[in-house]
Amino acid sequence: MDPELWQLLQDSLWPIVRGGLVGTIPLTVISFVLGLVLALGVALLRLSRNPFLTWLARAYISVIRGTPLLVQLFVIFYGLPSIGLLIDPWPSAIIAFSLNVGGYAAEIIRAAILSVPRGQWEAAYTIGMSPREQLARVILPQAARVSVPPLSNTFISLVKDTSLASLILVTELFREAQKIAAFSQEFLWLYTEAAVVYWGFCTVLALGQDRLERRLDRYVAH
Repeated sequence: MDPELWQLLQDSLWPIVRGGLVGTIPLTVISFVLGLVLALGVALLRLSRNPFLTWLARAYISVIRGTPLLVQLFVIFYGLPSIGLLIDPWPSAIIAFSLNVGGYAAEIIRAAILSVPRGQWEAAYTIGMSPREQLARVILPQAARVSVPPLSNTFISLVKDTSLASLILVTELFREAQKIAAFSQEFLWLYTEAAVVYWGFCTVLALGQDRLERRLDRYVAH
C-alpha cells in the first residue's frame, strides 16, 4: 500500500471513531429510548378494546413500515419547513429515527406481551391487582425477556441506519468519513474504513447482546 495512503488511513481512523462515539452512538441511544417509549404506547393501543385506538395504532405502524426511513427523514427535515416547521438537523434525525423505531418495536412488544400465558393475567387478577399493576408488575417483566433478542437486533440495525443522518449534515461517523474522503479524494479507502468501524461497533454490541441474553436465561426455567 502507498505509504501516503496508509498514513491517511491512520490519521483518519480516530476522527471517524470519534464521530461514532460523539455522534452515532448518542444518536442511536436517544432515538432508541424514545422509540421504545413510543412503541410501548403504540403496542398497548394495538391491544386496546377500543376500535378507533386500535385502528390508529395500526395506521401508524403501517405508514412507518411501509415507507423508507430516508423518505421519513427527508419529510421531517426538508418537507416540514415548507409549512413553517423548521427543525435543526439533530432533532430532525432523532424524531425520524424514534418514529421509525416506534413503528417496528411496537409489533415486537405487542407479540411479547401476547406471548405471556393468559394464566399470568388471571393469577394477578385473583390476588387483587389492578390492570395497570398486572401489566407493570407481572406481564411487562416477562414480556421484556422475550423481546430482548429482537429489540437488540433493532438497536444494532439503528446504529447502521444513523448513517442516513449524514444526508442532513448531522456530524456522525459516516459524515466524518465523507469530509475526509472529499478532501483526500480517497473515497474507496475512507468509506471502507468507515465500514470497518461500523462493523467493530456492531460486533461489540452483538457480544453485549449475547451476554445479556445468557444472563437473562439464568432466571428462566427450562
